[in-house]
Amino acid sequence: MTVCIKEQIRQSAKAEGIDGIAFTTPTSISQAGDKLAEALRQNYHGSMSWLSETADRRRNPLALWSETKTVIMCNINYGPEENPLSSSCNPLCGNISVYARHSDYHDLFKGKLKQLARQVLKLIGGDIKIFVDTAPVMEKPLAAAAGLGWQGKHTNLVSRRFGSWTFLGAIFTSAVIEPDPPEKNHCGSCRACLSICPTNAFPAPYILDARRCIAYLTIEYKGVIEPALRPAIGNRIYGCDDCLAVCPWNKFAQPTREAKLRAREDLVSPSLAVLADLDDTRFRTTFSRSPIKRIGRNCFIRNVLIAIGNSADHSLARIAECLTRDDSSLVRGMAIWAMKRLVPTDYFDAVRQKQAHKETHPDVLREWDQK
Repeated sequence: MTVCIKEQIRQSAKAEGIDGIAFTTPTSISQAGDKLAEALRQNYHGSMSWLSETADRRRNPLALWSETKTVIMCNINYGPEENPLSSSCNPLCGNISVYARHSDYHDLFKGKLKQLARQVLKLIGGDIKIFVDTAPVMEKPLAAAAGLGWQGKHTNLVSRRFGSWTFLGAIFTSAVIEPDPPEKNHCGSCRACLSICPTNAFPAPYILDARRCIAYLTIEYKGVIEPALRPAIGNRIYGCDDCLAVCPWNKFAQPTREAKLRAREDLVSPSLAVLADLDDTRFRTTFSRSPIKRIGRNCFIRNVLIAIGNSADHSLARIAECLTRDDSSLVRGMAIWAMKRLVPTDYFDAVRQKQAHKETHPDVLREWDQK
């Protein structure tokens, strides 16, 4: 494959609003597969059973599609205009991960990759498959192997151009394209991302225990979050950006140039009181084009109530008390926890005596009795 053809593909990607593109082989990530196997052995994946179920295909792109000769990795910058760490300073507002403050990136990115794929087919022929977090593809190791960046100690991709703020997508093709060299690791002795983690979710550099990760707990995990972890969650109601935001390489980052990836004003510092009042219908309407919609209203309100419990604002106690009568036992349990962190013991005991006999779910009873 000539350099000229690769340059034409790069120019096509740029024209589609894709910020970076690089090429690698499907056999370039064998070490990543071994690391995945060890993480699964340690149960670091928590309740994400789909990781273990798809491990064989995930570690080897050829197991996903045997005709793959080249993997074209692409990224889009979603850099925020402001430091997301500032969103954790107001206890009356929720902190939503930067990636979810705008329209869902999956459809946007896939549309751009489809357009690029058409250009690739015109130039070199062959067959093509497109993936944007929709199949068991190890995007981060593949992106590092292709030279788009390197996996930092926080396990996410770090780019010299965009810091930690990049979405990744992949084009698998049966055509042979000369691979690009991988990017060197530039983390050095820095431990900023490890040190800032509120829940100590990194057993070691480059290793993440999802069971302690706030992003996992508030997005992937559907159950009752351990009481010991709740205070450290603070006001993070969907995801966590601390380890990304503190990365020194963000000094080279820049706000996204894609209008659809700019933050919605109502999702930058949303009121906890307003969010806690969402029923299922209004939740779906509010987050109709957001990835937040996927976790469902009950898990989202669970997260909001944890933030309310951490707010130290007694005016929010009435909201928590109202939600102790919610239809969802998950919501009721977190409402009880939030309320007893905000009100005097005698008031809490009075409410407990009034309502406890109505509750039969063991998680809810447990919350009443944990004092």
